[in-house]
Amino acid sequence: MKTLVLFLFCVSFGLNTFSQNISSQELLDKAIAYHDPNGAWKTFSGTLNITMETHTNLNRDSEVYINIPKETFQLITKRDTVTITYKQHKGTCIISESDSIRISNQTEKPKRSHCEMTTLFKNYYSYLYGLPMKLKDLGTIMDNKVEYKTFKNKNYLVLNVSYDAAVGSDIWYFYFNPNTYAMEIYQFFKTDEKGNIKPDSGEYILLTEEATINAIKMPKIRAWYYNKDDKYLGTDILKQ
Repeated sequence: MKTLVLFLFCVSFGLNTFSQNISSQELLDKAIAYHDPNGAWKTFSGTLNITMETHTNLNRDSEVYINIPKETFQLITKRDTVTITYKQHKGTCIISESDSIRISNQTEKPKRSHCEMTTLFKNYYSYLYGLPMKLKDLGTIMDNKVEYKTFKNKNYLVLNVSYDAAVGSDIWYFYFNPNTYAMEIYQFFKTDEKGNIKPDSGEYILLTEEATINAIKMPKIRAWYYNKDDKYLGTDILKQ
């Protein structure tokens, strides 16, 4: 028993010391080298087929086309008998005839317009499936210190990230495997008017398995939970 305790202490101490010796930029570079060893994200052009599962709704199937060089994004969602297309090319929203008819027939005006939703989805999918490479984007503010944390009884090296006001106000934490530098969790919290974290806000996302798309290792399964009570929200499954 003493030997086991000593071993666990040495492992913990070793990881903690290592986290103090590696900078946030070094950790990010190692994580990007793991996920995108050939630098493919900057010229990414491909389709992601994603199924969202929840306990409360029918599955939603999404076909996401991202072409970074041509600045083109398209999302086709299907749930039950309803199909919706969101498309943007070089910042211009393009609405299909079928969606134009659907929008005109809506009895209740949504909070966001179709084009506003297109931009939201473009940013959402490009950001999450472009991680950790997207942490190189302008407006990203990384804490210089790499944290050592234990989450769900597993040890991680963690990046603390905030953003310029024009980009967003949430605080994000990115959890990396200390041996492989694979990204295994990300977590975000909302902030108050003073920029302080609201402890009961936000969500954490567990990443399991991997799918290699255009030479990039992406999370195959993303399970979403509330921070405040660990309540399960849903799972995104990336299919090949």
